[in-house]
Formats: sequence, C-alpha cells, structure tokens
Amino acid sequence: MISRRNLLIGGAAIPFLSYVNLTQAFADTPKDILVVAQQIDNMTSLDPHESFEAVGSEIAGNIYHKLVHPNLENADQVDGGLAESWEADTDGKVFTFKMRAGAKFASGAPVTAEDAAFSLQRAVKMNKGPAFIITQFGFTAENVEQQIKAVDDKTLKITLEKPVSLSFLLYCLSANVGSIVEKKVVLENVAGDDFGNGWLQKNSAGSGEWVLMAWKPSESVTLKVNPEGAYKGNIKRIILRHVVDPSSQLLMLQKGDADIARNLTTEQLRTLQGDENYTLVQKGVASLVLISLNQKNPNLAKPQVWQAVKWAIDYKGIQQNIVPLTHKIHQSFLPEGFPGAVNDTPFQKDVEKAKALMAEAGLAGGFDIVMDHYSAQPYPDIAQALQANLAEIGIRVQLQAAENRQVLTKMRAREHQMALSAWGSDYFDPHANADVFNINLDNSDNAKTKPFLWRSSWQDAEMTKKAEEARDEKDPQKRIELYEALQKAHMEHSPFALMLQTKTTAACRKAVSGMRLGTLSDSHSYAGIAKA
Repeated sequence: MISRRNLLIGGAAIPFLSYVNLTQAFADTPKDILVVAQQIDNMTSLDPHESFEAVGSEIAGNIYHKLVHPNLENADQVDGGLAESWEADTDGKVFTFKMRAGAKFASGAPVTAEDAAFSLQRAVKMNKGPAFIITQFGFTAENVEQQIKAVDDKTLKITLEKPVSLSFLLYCLSANVGSIVEKKVVLENVAGDDFGNGWLQKNSAGSGEWVLMAWKPSESVTLKVNPEGAYKGNIKRIILRHVVDPSSQLLMLQKGDADIARNLTTEQLRTLQGDENYTLVQKGVASLVLISLNQKNPNLAKPQVWQAVKWAIDYKGIQQNIVPLTHKIHQSFLPEGFPGAVNDTPFQKDVEKAKALMAEAGLAGGFDIVMDHYSAQPYPDIAQALQANLAEIGIRVQLQAAENRQVLTKMRAREHQMALSAWGSDYFDPHANADVFNINLDNSDNAKTKPFLWRSSWQDAEMTKKAEEARDEKDPQKRIELYEALQKAHMEHSPFALMLQTKTTAACRKAVSGMRLGTLSDSHSYAGIAKA
C-alpha cells in the first residue's frame, strides 16, 4: 500500500491527474514536505550560468549563493553573501573581495575564492544568455582568467580595463549569473568542452539552502534541504508541481494537496481574501506593462502624440477593474523595489488635455492605427480598455492579438505600429532598465545590435548621454539621483507609455510561514520556510 509520504517523495514520477486522484482522501501534506502548485514549464536549464527564465532563476536562487545580494529592506544597499567585505581601488578598476569564513557547499567542501573565480570565468567562457551581465565589463574568454583570479583561498581580485562604479559592479554580481558553483564537482562532470553544462542543467553544486534532487520538465522539481546550509526550519523537501490552470491550483490549495499556489489570478485571489485559513504574500516584481509607439509611423513620431496617449489612458480604471490584485499603477521605467525607482504617477486620464495635444500635433481629426497585444489575459481586456480610451481623443485603434512570441517577433522586426507588451528586468541595477529604455547607438535598419529602443525606431542622443553618465557615476548617492532625474525626463519625453507593474502572489495555507518574494525572480526564497 502506498503511503502519502512515499507518494509525495516520489511524486515527480506521477502525472498530475494521478496525484490529485490519489491524494483526495488526505487532509494535508506531511509537515516536513512543502508542495507548491506552480507553472514551471518555461525552464530550459537549471545551470545558473545559463538559466534566464523566471522560474529557473528562482530555483537556482534557492540552490546557489552569490558574492553579494541586495538588502531585503533597502534596495539601495548591497549586503555580503559569500563575500564578507569588498573594496575598490582609487581608479575604480581593481576590486578585491574577502570570502566569508565557514560557508560550505552541499558536498561539505568549503567555499573558496578559487570557486568564485572559476564560476565567474565559467559564465564568461560559456557565454550563454545571461553572460552579458558580466561581459559588459570587458571580460572575454581570452582575458577572463587574467582579470578574475583568486589571490588565495579567501581573496578574489577582479580587474577591469575601464573604471566603473562599485555599486554597478556589485549589483551585476548579485544577478543569478553570478552564482558560485563548486569547481571540483563541476569539473568532474564535464563532457567534452561543455564546462559541465550538460550535467549542471539537471544537477546542482551549490551552497544554498536547498539541493536539486530531480527535475522532470513540465512536470515537477524536487529539492531537498542542504545539510551543510543555513536552513534551520522543519521542511526536508520541496516539491514544485507543474499545474497550468490557476483554478486547479486553487482547488489543490483548498483541498490541502498543495501548501502554496503561485499563479492565482485576481479571480481566484478574491476567493481567498479575508479568509483566515490562508495568507497572501505579495510583492511587486520587475515586470512592466507598457505601450510602444513605433517612430516609423509619422503620426506616432510626434511628441505631442506621445503625451496625448499618456493623458488619454484611464490608469486607475484599468488597475481597479481589470487587474486589481495582480498589478499596480507604475509610470517610470524602473520598477518599484529597484534602487532609485521613481514611483510618481504624474499621468491620469484627462481627455481635454489629450485632445489639445492632438490638435497641437495637427491631428485634431485623429487617425487609424493597429495595436498588437498578447493574447493571454489580462492583455486582451487591457487592450480593449485602451481602445476605448484612445477613441475618445480620435485615435481609432484596431486590436490585433497574438501569442507572446509572435508579438515580440513582430516588434523585433520593427513591423508593429503600436504594441501593448511587457518588459522584465535582467538584473538588479538601475542600468538594467535605463539601458533598455534610453540607449540606442545605431538606429539604422541594418544595425548590428537591435536593442529595445531600436524596435520602435527611437533614438535620443541626450537621453543616451544621461543614461551613460548615471551608469558611470562613482558616488552611490549621486548615481541614484541621476537615475531619478532620468526617469522623470523619460516620462515626459519618450514614445513609451508605462502603465502597470506586475505583482506576484504566493497564496499560502495557514500553517505555512516564511515565504519570501523579491523584486526579481531569483530572490523568491524558501530560505525561511516552515510549516506548523
């Protein structure tokens, strides 16, 4: 006879429907096993130097530690992780890190500066998706062993060719690609010249609170507690079960077949609000909903139209009536929770002001335009609201829905007119988004690099200059002030109408405590999780 404990421990091998059917008779999951219902089908790898999808980054963030990490209470502050201290030389080119004593990998081996050097070198040499966060400092496969090296077991030295601000370097090292892996274990599992990538995609070699037991794509991920880690709670295993339908996630939560549900929509969350049997842990994450206006369209290329669109939108109505529990109004390019984020919301629906701007642009009679948008909710509902808002000022919008990838493909080819889409930040530094929304060095159709601004054919030399000055400013406080000024300038002078910031929610049963959500997915943490 199969026990519930054996079922859950071996649950990765059991399809979802079988799991539901077999567990209906039980009241709750075992106290030392945490079951999470979550959409986890967007992962391609759990190698921290390759993984760049949200869920994969979250899991890797629970398995690996970095040299530093953002302070949980104060986004403008960086705290030590595997590094206990650091300093920069007067030129801002040489950075020295001292490793924290006592940190161990899951194997029991101590974490050394050599492991840290190897890990950063590996990220550069592999040159996978997230590598640019590190390589933007000038590291290449050819020079990285000379520029990132261990002086001794406790000292790591990073040397740059050009000076950078210490805060910029630290925030980039706090990204998932800065995860420290155990050199010995990874090298033992190298196949050919893959740097151990094939093995590390489905295994782990970290010092985090959890160790990867198994990953079955589009089915489940199982973690076990790291015996050498810092976790002190009563959970021994975490099972993340792939459940696509939010309604099914809610049912599992209510029946006790899941302890946490991670992808509930406003509809499901409303059923849990005020219910003392559940706790809703919420956090604004680094995902922004916006409209992009392609500057190749002569009507959209007029600054007065940029402003008219921003003043025509009923931000409050959209947030309150369509996405009240999953999004909040946000109008600057840095998400709330980032260092230097401006949370001012200067735009509100003002039809007369928007009409006056249209008339000033010589477009009092309006114009016809096509707006592409994602087909998954809530985007269709938001798009319909925007269609009605813009119609009030004479902009006649034809809506065109498509899958996420189709909308992005069209934007990347500069073939959209207006596009309702989302942007997620790549790493926890203001420059991550300041670069995206302000820098486009080559606006020609055959440009070698085609960043976000290029897609909408927008280039502004002054905004680029301001973004680069903020990036390179060495004084931390002045750097933040430059980013704040840049965001306010961008609100007033850009063909992008930023509207909403996504909120993520972990719906937990009453017995669960210690779930932590962060602004970026790699800071969603089970480090303090427990069950009563």
